[in-house]
Amino acid sequence: MIDIDRLRTWIGKERRILDDLSLGHARAMAALLNCSVLPGAEDPLPPSWHWLYFLDTPTTSSTGSDGHPLKGGFLPPVPLPRRMWAAGTLQVNEPLRLGRQAEKKSTIRSVELKEGKTGPLVFVSIEHALTQGDQLCIVEKQNLVYRDMPAGPAPLPTGEIAPKDADWTKTIVPDPVLLFRYSALTYNAHRIHYDRNYATQEEFYPALVVHGPLLATLLLDLIATQVNAAEVKQFSFRATRPLFDHAPFDVCGKRSNNQVNLWTVDRDGYVGVVADAELA
Repeated sequence: MIDIDRLRTWIGKERRILDDLSLGHARAMAALLNCSVLPGAEDPLPPSWHWLYFLDTPTTSSTGSDGHPLKGGFLPPVPLPRRMWAAGTLQVNEPLRLGRQAEKKSTIRSVELKEGKTGPLVFVSIEHALTQGDQLCIVEKQNLVYRDMPAGPAPLPTGEIAPKDADWTKTIVPDPVLLFRYSALTYNAHRIHYDRNYATQEEFYPALVVHGPLLATLLLDLIATQVNAAEVKQFSFRATRPLFDHAPFDVCGKRSNNQVNLWTVDRDGYVGVVADAELA
């Protein structure tokens, strides 16, 4: 039984985290993405790279068997075991600068209960305001979804065939090293990303799961290689179908004036993540 009225008492809850935006984290991400130039002090932080900072770092005793923090605390204690980052938006007013202290203020905006095809779903919406000095740099909206754990292997969500008219395409070959390094950089201990036995035998995925935020970052990196990541002023993404480490996938983009449509394509031709960016 889900007591949605109790969970909604978390609406309006706030948390503030300070971070000095150390250069090492950004350089490690640049290495992960095979960037030819490493960032330096005072450089602007590319869009989505702030996910390396302001991290929730629960103690070992406060971490569940799946690798997620135990229920409660800032997030409402939703009594459904599987949690995923389903969608998000970024509005970039000014880039954050490396080596300067910044603050992230997080506020829970909504908690909703819905009925899905496989059972109850709880959606939690969080707004993050990132400031540096007196400047509001980034406003982010993050949508989490909670659901039941499957009782056994289940088919993937119905796939949407990917467009064939991309202007830009890059093939990504995921492997456990890539996923482990991104997990380490974001302090994400969820075992579906690095523990194959857990992912396949406990959560019944066919292989290790590629992080949704990593996919969003790879789509933004595609813009960076084709245009300039600093030109991104707005970005939104939505996960529709998981991607795994057992096969290569493509990140794709199509530009029309200052708008860019982006998507990932798995080996079967289905979309995994769809995104839109607005350039300056």
